[in-house]
Amino acid sequence: MNAVVPILLLALAGILSGGAFSLRKQGASRGAVGFVGLLGVLALAGGILWLVPS
Repeated sequence: MNAVVPILLLALAGILSGGAFSLRKQGASRGAVGFVGLLGVLALAGGILWLVPS
């Protein structure tokens, strides 16, 4: 299970960043784009930090 979690988090980060880009192209509000982008950054940070040895 520990090997799957960072992969899922990095995949989620990619999906969320793509969603933020798509929202921006469609003219969504700045708050919605920022929120989805922030969730993507948090998922990316979580995936990277999960891979850091403790």
